[in-house]
Amino acid sequence: METELKLLLEPVGVALFRRHPLLRRYALAKPTTQQLTSTYFDTPDGYFRRHGAGLRVRSVNRQRIQTLKADAQVAAGLHQREEWESSVNGGFPDLTALAELVGRHSKWGRRLLGSDLSSQLVPIFITKFRRTLWQLRLAHGEEVELVLDQGAVIHAATSLPISEIELELKSGAAAGLFEFALELQQTLPLRVGNISKAERGYALLMPQAPTVATAEHLMLTSDLNVEQGLQAIVGNCLAQIQGNEDGVKLGSDPESVHQMRVGLRRLRCAIGLFTQIVPCPAGLLAELKWLLGVLGAARDWEVFSGTLSDSGPVPVQEALMQTAQTLAQRHRHQAELALSSVRYAAFLLAIGSWLHNAQALQGERTWVLPLTDFAANTLQQCRKKMQKRIKRLRRLRSQDDLSRARHRVRIAAKKLRYASEFFQSLYRPRPMHAYLKALSGLQDRLGRLNDIAVAGRLLQQLAHGHPELAFSAGLTQGYLDARTERQIRILGRHGRRCMRVKIPVLQ
Repeated sequence: METELKLLLEPVGVALFRRHPLLRRYALAKPTTQQLTSTYFDTPDGYFRRHGAGLRVRSVNRQRIQTLKADAQVAAGLHQREEWESSVNGGFPDLTALAELVGRHSKWGRRLLGSDLSSQLVPIFITKFRRTLWQLRLAHGEEVELVLDQGAVIHAATSLPISEIELELKSGAAAGLFEFALELQQTLPLRVGNISKAERGYALLMPQAPTVATAEHLMLTSDLNVEQGLQAIVGNCLAQIQGNEDGVKLGSDPESVHQMRVGLRRLRCAIGLFTQIVPCPAGLLAELKWLLGVLGAARDWEVFSGTLSDSGPVPVQEALMQTAQTLAQRHRHQAELALSSVRYAAFLLAIGSWLHNAQALQGERTWVLPLTDFAANTLQQCRKKMQKRIKRLRRLRSQDDLSRARHRVRIAAKKLRYASEFFQSLYRPRPMHAYLKALSGLQDRLGRLNDIAVAGRLLQQLAHGHPELAFSAGLTQGYLDARTERQIRILGRHGRRCMRVKIPVLQ
């Protein structure tokens, strides 16, 4: 199992990195340099890519080494994957030898030996780079192999530059990698690398538009403890967050911003659920709030623009629409800049450091409690809070009080829904599905009311900043008021349903 942290470094920062005092402090010897050329292989229909693997033959000092990497997991730039290597004669992979190394009867052993895979292999792209390698012993004794790679991924006449740092853990805890990276980043503009060289090659070979990443179904088992549950849940949130980075930076689909924001809110919820056991540093929470704010502004203006285009028979002046769209584009650009910043990279590294730096908690009894006990207690507490807020909502009459109370119900319902989704696989499927359906209905209605309230606030901003739009803004506000009344009537039904539905029984 290979565990490494990948960081991207602009070529202009390479000279500063080579002279960095941290290298002198932790290096066990002078660095060594290699010129590496790797040829990646696959079938014409992309068998290895479809199965999340990479197969290469690398030339190293007159030797040729074949490598299979598979079953990768990436969170905050930390790549963990299975890796098998062996010497090979010539420049073509020997799948039989790899299968023996993997185990003939293992999943990958059967794949390598089946379907006459060897005869279908063709070279698809190459990487050429100069590697400088340091052996480090970090502050807490972690043994780390640090490499600086500079070169390119090449396919036909096209290429992509490589300029990256890899910190491969040889012994010790992964938290040390993040702590070292955060130290480096204080003086170097490092960004987190989420994709491997193989994935870059495939992107060069078959370019694809950015996709929208929704939350993947999380499979937790009853034999896990609280620590393992936290690792899985936060990793799931990070996959959704980082899966939408390219969509926000390079695409135009508003859903990319929305889903990345959902991932961040799920992460905030997860941190809150586990805060009594593993507190999160205040500085990290502040950075999470900053990022939610940047994406929230982009999301609000994009939703508002959509609301204006869907305002039915109410006449909306073209100037109002164009102004809203211009502001939506401006805030989207701000979100792009935020995700390309060193500050965002530091946020991801800090999340990784917090997640893996649990040494002080290893002996704590609560840290190794069964996850099922923690889940049951957590969902009960979240449900009680939501019910209390729904009951209070019924006693209020002032519109301002009702608006604030509905917001508090929305926050509680969202937290309960996210928590229920995190722990869903620990409960009986059909009752949990019905429970989540009821929560989703309530949250969706509250979310629509919130969107309408946000739209009203943005209309006021437009009317204040652009007096010539005040008349059109007033007409649109009337349309929003009508929608509010309709949503409030529907909301009561969903609230009563959530009060009746009980939390399912654990499996």
